Amino acid sequence: MFNFHYRLERRSIWFAVAIVIVSGIGGLVEIAPLFTIDETVEDAPDMRVYTPLELAGRNIYIREGCYACHSQMIRTLRDEVERYGPYSLAVESQYDHPMLWGSKRTGPDLARIGGKYSDYWHVEHLNNPRDVVPESVMPSYAWLGRTELEGNDLNLHLRAQQRLGVPYTDEMVEDAVKDAYGQANPESEDADGILKRYGEATHIRDFDGNPAEVTELDALVAYLQILGRLTEAAYKNPILKKMGGSE
Repeated sequence: MFNFHYRLERRSIWFAVAIVIVSGIGGLVEIAPLFTIDETVEDAPDMRVYTPLELAGRNIYIREGCYACHSQMIRTLRDEVERYGPYSLAVESQYDHPMLWGSKRTGPDLARIGGKYSDYWHVEHLNNPRDVVPESVMPSYAWLGRTELEGNDLNLHLRAQQRLGVPYTDEMVEDAVKDAYGQANPESEDADGILKRYGEATHIRDFDGNPAEVTELDALVAYLQILGRLTEAAYKNPILKKMGGSE
Protein backbone atom coordinates (compact mmCIF):
# COMPACT_ATOMS: atom_id res chain seq x y z
CA MET A 1 0.00 0.00 0.00
CA PHE A 2 2.78 2.42 0.96
CA ASN A 3 4.78 1.50 -2.14
CA PHE A 4 1.76 2.37 -4.29
CA HIS A 5 1.53 5.78 -2.60
CA TYR A 6 5.25 6.44 -3.07
CA ARG A 7 5.00 5.55 -6.76
CA LEU A 8 1.96 7.82 -7.13
CA GLU A 9 3.80 10.74 -5.54
CA ARG A 10 6.58 10.39 -8.09
CA ARG A 11 4.02 10.86 -10.87
CA SER A 12 2.82 14.39 -10.11
CA ILE A 13 0.20 14.55 -12.88
CA TRP A 14 -1.51 11.35 -11.81
CA PHE A 15 -1.24 12.43 -8.18
CA ALA A 16 -2.98 15.73 -9.01
CA VAL A 17 -5.70 13.82 -10.89
CA ALA A 18 -6.22 11.56 -7.84
CA ILE A 19 -6.54 14.62 -5.59
CA VAL A 20 -9.16 16.16 -7.89
CA ILE A 21 -11.14 12.89 -7.97
CA VAL A 22 -11.10 12.48 -4.18
CA SER A 23 -11.98 16.17 -3.65
CA GLY A 24 -14.81 15.81 -6.17
CA ILE A 25 -16.25 12.85 -4.29
CA GLY A 26 -16.09 14.77 -1.02
CA GLY A 27 -17.69 17.82 -2.58
CA LEU A 28 -20.46 15.74 -4.14
CA VAL A 29 -21.27 14.17 -0.78
CA GLU A 30 -21.60 17.63 0.78
CA ILE A 31 -23.33 19.44 -2.08
CA ALA A 32 -25.78 16.81 -3.38
CA PRO A 33 -28.05 16.89 -0.28
CA LEU A 34 -28.56 20.64 -0.80
CA PHE A 35 -30.59 19.93 -3.95
CA THR A 36 -33.21 18.18 -1.79
CA ILE A 37 -33.15 20.65 1.09
CA ASP A 38 -36.73 21.80 0.40
CA GLU A 39 -37.93 18.22 0.92
CA THR A 40 -35.79 17.48 3.97
CA VAL A 41 -36.25 20.64 6.06
CA GLU A 42 -39.45 20.60 8.09
CA ASP A 43 -42.18 23.23 7.82
CA ALA A 44 -42.68 25.46 10.84
CA PRO A 45 -45.43 27.98 10.16
CA ASP A 46 -45.28 29.13 13.80
CA MET A 47 -41.53 29.90 13.62
CA ARG A 48 -40.74 33.35 14.95
CA VAL A 49 -37.61 35.46 14.97
CA TYR A 50 -35.52 36.52 17.97
CA THR A 51 -36.59 39.78 19.57
CA PRO A 52 -33.89 42.49 19.80
CA LEU A 53 -33.34 41.69 23.49
CA GLU A 54 -32.99 37.97 22.77
CA LEU A 55 -30.65 38.69 19.88
CA ALA A 56 -28.55 40.87 22.18
CA GLY A 57 -28.47 37.98 24.65
CA ARG A 58 -27.34 35.65 21.88
CA ASN A 59 -24.52 38.05 21.03
CA ILE A 60 -23.45 38.04 24.69
CA TYR A 61 -23.63 34.23 24.72
CA ILE A 62 -21.24 34.17 21.75
CA ARG A 63 -19.00 36.89 23.19
CA GLU A 64 -18.52 35.03 26.47
CA GLY A 65 -17.70 31.77 24.67
CA CYS A 66 -20.63 29.81 26.12
CA TYR A 67 -20.79 27.74 22.91
CA ALA A 68 -17.36 26.27 23.73
CA CYS A 69 -18.82 24.26 26.61
CA HIS A 70 -22.51 23.95 25.68
CA SER A 71 -23.86 22.45 22.48
CA GLN A 72 -27.26 23.34 21.02
CA MET A 73 -28.06 20.25 19.03
CA ILE A 74 -29.74 17.18 20.47
CA ARG A 75 -28.91 14.08 18.45
CA THR A 76 -31.44 11.44 17.44
CA LEU A 77 -30.15 8.96 20.02
CA ARG A 78 -32.71 7.73 22.53
CA ASP A 79 -30.57 8.56 25.57
CA GLU A 80 -30.15 12.16 24.34
CA VAL A 81 -33.86 12.56 23.70
CA GLU A 82 -34.71 11.15 27.13
CA ARG A 83 -32.22 13.47 28.83
CA TYR A 84 -32.64 16.72 26.93
CA GLY A 85 -35.96 16.50 25.07
CA PRO A 86 -36.98 16.25 21.39
CA TYR A 87 -34.05 16.00 19.01
CA SER A 88 -33.12 19.14 17.12
CA LEU A 89 -34.73 19.86 13.75
CA ALA A 90 -33.01 21.73 10.92
CA VAL A 91 -35.81 24.28 10.75
CA GLU A 92 -35.11 25.40 14.31
CA SER A 93 -31.73 26.82 13.27
CA GLN A 94 -32.85 28.60 10.10
CA TYR A 95 -32.52 32.04 11.71
CA ASP A 96 -29.26 31.32 13.55
CA HIS A 97 -26.34 33.25 12.06
CA PRO A 98 -23.92 31.78 12.96
CA MET A 99 -25.32 28.45 14.08
CA LEU A 100 -24.29 27.30 17.57
CA TRP A 101 -24.76 23.54 17.29
CA GLY A 102 -21.39 22.80 18.84
CA SER A 103 -19.93 19.42 19.69
CA LYS A 104 -18.28 19.74 23.11
CA ARG A 105 -20.32 19.30 26.28
CA THR A 106 -18.42 20.35 29.34
CA GLY A 107 -21.87 21.51 30.40
CA PRO A 108 -25.25 20.13 29.26
CA ASP A 109 -26.84 20.75 25.89
CA LEU A 110 -29.00 23.90 25.92
CA ALA A 111 -31.17 23.34 22.86
CA ARG A 112 -34.30 22.83 25.05
CA ILE A 113 -33.34 24.93 28.07
CA GLY A 114 -36.08 27.51 27.39
CA GLY A 115 -38.74 27.39 30.11
CA LYS A 116 -37.08 24.52 31.95
CA TYR A 117 -35.97 26.73 34.83
CA SER A 118 -37.21 30.04 36.23
CA ASP A 119 -35.56 33.39 35.55
CA TYR A 120 -34.44 33.42 39.18
CA TRP A 121 -32.67 30.08 38.72
CA HIS A 122 -30.78 31.40 35.70
CA VAL A 123 -29.80 34.59 37.54
CA GLU A 124 -28.46 32.61 40.50
CA HIS A 125 -26.72 30.16 38.19
CA LEU A 126 -24.99 32.89 36.19
CA ASN A 127 -24.01 34.84 39.32
CA ASN A 128 -22.51 31.77 41.01
CA PRO A 129 -23.14 28.40 39.34
CA ARG A 130 -22.28 26.41 42.47
CA ASP A 131 -25.20 27.94 44.36
CA VAL A 132 -27.57 25.79 42.29
CA VAL A 133 -25.26 23.09 40.89
CA PRO A 134 -22.62 22.30 43.56
CA GLU A 135 -20.45 20.20 41.22
CA SER A 136 -20.43 22.83 38.44
CA VAL A 137 -17.09 23.93 36.91
CA MET A 138 -18.69 26.86 35.11
CA PRO A 139 -17.18 30.30 35.90
CA SER A 140 -19.22 33.09 37.44
CA TYR A 141 -20.71 35.78 35.22
CA ALA A 142 -21.81 38.08 38.02
CA TRP A 143 -20.67 41.23 36.21
CA LEU A 144 -23.42 40.79 33.62
CA GLY A 145 -25.97 41.91 36.21
CA ARG A 146 -23.91 45.03 36.93
CA THR A 147 -23.38 45.94 33.28
CA GLU A 148 -26.03 48.03 31.55
CA LEU A 149 -27.03 46.72 28.15
CA GLU A 150 -25.63 48.85 25.34
CA GLY A 151 -28.41 48.49 22.82
CA ASN A 152 -28.09 51.64 20.73
CA ASP A 153 -26.80 49.66 17.76
CA LEU A 154 -29.36 46.85 17.91
CA ASN A 155 -31.09 48.13 14.78
CA LEU A 156 -27.82 47.50 12.91
CA HIS A 157 -27.71 43.94 14.22
CA LEU A 158 -31.27 43.33 13.01
CA ARG A 159 -30.47 44.91 9.66
CA ALA A 160 -27.53 42.53 9.23
CA GLN A 161 -29.73 39.56 10.08
CA GLN A 162 -32.37 40.85 7.65
CA ARG A 163 -29.82 40.87 4.83
CA LEU A 164 -28.97 37.26 5.66
CA GLY A 165 -32.59 36.26 5.11
CA VAL A 166 -34.13 36.56 8.58
CA PRO A 167 -37.61 38.02 8.00
CA TYR A 168 -37.32 41.14 10.13
CA THR A 169 -39.55 43.91 8.84
CA ASP A 170 -38.28 47.44 8.40
CA GLU A 171 -40.46 48.43 11.33
CA MET A 172 -38.79 45.82 13.54
CA VAL A 173 -35.38 47.14 12.52
CA GLU A 174 -36.33 50.75 13.13
CA ASP A 175 -37.85 50.07 16.58
CA ALA A 176 -35.20 47.56 17.74
CA VAL A 177 -33.80 49.70 20.56
CA LYS A 178 -37.09 50.56 22.21
CA ASP A 179 -38.36 46.98 21.73
CA ALA A 180 -35.32 45.64 23.59
CA TYR A 181 -35.92 47.92 26.55
CA GLY A 182 -39.67 47.41 26.37
CA GLN A 183 -39.34 43.62 26.65
CA ALA A 184 -37.51 43.93 29.97
CA ASN A 185 -39.92 46.60 31.27
CA PRO A 186 -43.48 45.21 31.24
CA GLU A 187 -44.89 48.44 32.69
CA SER A 188 -43.42 50.65 29.99
CA GLU A 189 -45.28 52.01 26.96
CA ASP A 190 -42.92 50.12 24.68
CA ALA A 191 -44.18 46.73 25.91
CA ASP A 192 -47.33 46.96 23.79
CA GLY A 193 -45.32 47.63 20.67
CA ILE A 194 -43.19 44.53 21.04
CA LEU A 195 -46.30 42.35 21.41
CA LYS A 196 -47.63 43.84 18.21
CA ARG A 197 -44.43 43.17 16.28
CA TYR A 198 -43.33 39.82 17.72
CA GLY A 199 -46.56 38.18 18.86
CA GLU A 200 -48.48 37.47 22.03
CA ALA A 201 -46.15 34.61 23.01
CA THR A 202 -43.24 37.01 23.54
CA HIS A 203 -41.80 36.93 27.06
CA ILE A 204 -42.13 40.42 28.54
CA ARG A 205 -40.81 40.73 32.08
CA ASP A 206 -37.92 41.88 34.23
CA PHE A 207 -35.60 38.93 33.65
CA ASP A 208 -32.80 39.73 36.11
CA GLY A 209 -34.89 40.96 39.05
CA ASN A 210 -33.52 44.49 38.80
CA PRO A 211 -36.23 46.80 37.40
CA ALA A 212 -34.01 49.87 37.74
CA GLU A 213 -32.08 49.16 34.53
CA VAL A 214 -31.82 46.78 31.60
CA THR A 215 -28.61 44.80 31.97
CA GLU A 216 -26.66 42.27 29.95
CA LEU A 217 -28.03 39.68 32.37
CA ASP A 218 -31.58 40.59 31.26
CA ALA A 219 -30.59 39.94 27.65
CA LEU A 220 -28.79 36.64 28.31
CA VAL A 221 -31.62 35.22 30.43
CA ALA A 222 -34.16 36.30 27.80
CA TYR A 223 -32.14 34.40 25.20
CA LEU A 224 -31.79 31.27 27.32
CA GLN A 225 -35.51 31.24 28.03
CA ILE A 226 -36.40 31.14 24.33
CA LEU A 227 -34.00 28.37 23.31
CA GLY A 228 -36.02 25.54 21.79
CA ARG A 229 -39.21 27.60 21.84
CA LEU A 230 -39.03 29.65 18.65
CA THR A 231 -41.27 26.96 17.16
CA GLU A 232 -43.20 24.02 18.54
CA ALA A 233 -42.42 21.87 15.48
CA ALA A 234 -40.24 19.41 17.43
CA TYR A 235 -42.98 18.77 19.95
CA LYS A 236 -45.46 17.94 17.19
CA ASN A 237 -43.15 15.47 15.42
CA PRO A 238 -44.89 12.03 15.25
CA ILE A 239 -41.53 10.21 15.31
CA LEU A 240 -40.64 11.86 18.60
CA LYS A 241 -43.90 10.75 20.12
CA LYS A 242 -42.93 7.14 19.39
CA MET A 243 -39.54 7.73 21.00
CA GLY A 244 -41.14 9.23 24.07
CA GLY A 245 -39.49 12.58 23.53
CA SER A 246 -42.54 14.81 23.22
CA GLU A 247 -44.04 16.77 26.07
